[in-house]
Amino acid sequence: MHVKKIGLAVVYVMLVTFAVITLIPFAHMIAGALKDRFDYAATLFLPAGDGFLGIGWDRITLENFRRLFFDLELPRAMLNSLFLASVHASLTALFCAMGGYALAKLEFRGRGAVTTLVLTALIIPGPLLLAPGFQLLYQFGLLNTYTGLILPGLTPAFGIFLFRQAMLNGVPSELLEAARIDGASEARIFFELVLPLVRPMLGAFLMISFMGTWNNFISPQIILQSPELQPLSVALNNLKGIYGTDYGLIMAGTIVSISPVMCLFLLLQREFIAGLTGGAVKG
Repeated sequence: MHVKKIGLAVVYVMLVTFAVITLIPFAHMIAGALKDRFDYAATLFLPAGDGFLGIGWDRITLENFRRLFFDLELPRAMLNSLFLASVHASLTALFCAMGGYALAKLEFRGRGAVTTLVLTALIIPGPLLLAPGFQLLYQFGLLNTYTGLILPGLTPAFGIFLFRQAMLNGVPSELLEAARIDGASEARIFFELVLPLVRPMLGAFLMISFMGTWNNFISPQIILQSPELQPLSVALNNLKGIYGTDYGLIMAGTIVSISPVMCLFLLLQREFIAGLTGGAVKG
């Protein structure tokens, strides 16, 4: 018993140590957002002074946040990101659920070939498709539009595979057959029976898609040229100056950027884990 307590104490000490190491960059970011340019270069965390704990509390400022919301166009960029992330996450979850349902529960010619194609697509690096994707969007006249940004990523192979696994494990074929015998259409079966059964996976994938779109930088940078259309990730990158960079302003923008997705993840982390583990086996 004594050895077991020592082992638990060692584990907790290691966990606390790793937690502190993980939180140090966040502490540096928050401290940097509360300093002006001079103090940012002079001190690592909060500005030094004669106050409590040797900190110059009188030099802590919210000027960086004021500039973000009143002098720069950050609110518009936040609304753009919210719109893109919400629409993209909703449509992607719906279409991936449809694709996963078809591969898991519908019998049609070529299903095995389509499943193999989906699994093969998982190993293709995303950046490899940027050049041909850009050319295709140019030919269709979809550059500098939200449609051109949302449309290419509506059915990722990763999402289709996740929903396929979830439906293989969590949707009884007998229930679907009983619904068909009762005269239910495939659309009604999908929306009223299948989606409620895979709700944990649906919530997890919605979160994955929302965070991925919110943090996406490369695709908006390439496809959207108009500043009024650009999301928050691109707007933060544009805070870098030509002759100098206000790192305190960038730190404040980073806090604004990560706060919504961090709160979303903390609120829904149980559903996120349950959704991923629900379709992680068998198939």
